[in-house]
Amino acid sequence: MRDAVNDALHEELSRDESAYLIGEDVGEAGGSFGVTRGLHDEFGSRRVIDTPISEAAIVGSSAGAGLIGSRPIAEIMYADFMGLAADQVMNQAGLFKYMFGGDVTVPLTVRTVNGGAGFNAAAQHSKSLHGLFMHMPGIRVVLASTPYDAKGLLKSSIRSDDPVLFFEHMELYNREGEVPEESYTIPLGEAAVEREGDDVTVIATQLMLHHALALADSLEGEISLEVISPRTLKPLDCETLVESAKKTGRVVVADESVIQNGPASYIAGRVESAAFYHLEAPVEVIGVDDTPIPFSPALADAVVPGADDIEETIRSLPRL
Repeated sequence: MRDAVNDALHEELSRDESAYLIGEDVGEAGGSFGVTRGLHDEFGSRRVIDTPISEAAIVGSSAGAGLIGSRPIAEIMYADFMGLAADQVMNQAGLFKYMFGGDVTVPLTVRTVNGGAGFNAAAQHSKSLHGLFMHMPGIRVVLASTPYDAKGLLKSSIRSDDPVLFFEHMELYNREGEVPEESYTIPLGEAAVEREGDDVTVIATQLMLHHALALADSLEGEISLEVISPRTLKPLDCETLVESAKKTGRVVVADESVIQNGPASYIAGRVESAAFYHLEAPVEVIGVDDTPIPFSPALADAVVPGADDIEETIRSLPRL
């Protein structure tokens, strides 16, 4: 996935001279996770820009640049640090189009990293905060779950004329997958049915998607799982999710963010409302309880859900 994101950045910087990359250590250092390696050498310091440690300045300057014709790609090292730039996203970038009567666009992409419990990165470096930005009008929210999706969705995000929050999962950077050599994009707002099945629909994001796919393999012949990646949470492809729910009659939503007012709970509510008379059981939600992510590996494993939690929930469904 690391290379897929790098490819997307390289292709878009090459395609559009108004695009530039900005953030902490994105230049000669190649990014804290090595995602931007080589870009500074090719495009120079005017288009791959290292900044001081100020998330508000990174996002704020990028929002302003978007207003006057540039296409900035801002990197925030960890999603946890987005709190320092929340005002620039919530009260500036997301609202400019509305404040100026639709006469302006803000083609801003903010890349950031969530997850990280498996790296024992502790409370200030492990949160999955994509749900927070679903509450903000004018913002699109995109999740990278596979290398193929990461490249295609990032290219679409960069080309969008609306602000996009693009979340990459720390524990998926080394995940391998097939990516076409030719340039391609994936439309924002289209879910992907990663595996077809008949008994239970599992709607899963990022690392949870891979847990669900592995579980589908292990349960083959016993329980048939249909596994869906929403890919974008805002806009959300409710049609694909609801049609699957109507087919299987049982739904589990798995996401690594908090359950309270979180993405999984929101998806569950939308699906249950639209597919109510087709369901054999209430939609089940898997996520993180209202607690910080612990540093201790044992405690982190207890707090952050995994494949065992998905399997246990599936086996608890009635009439299965």
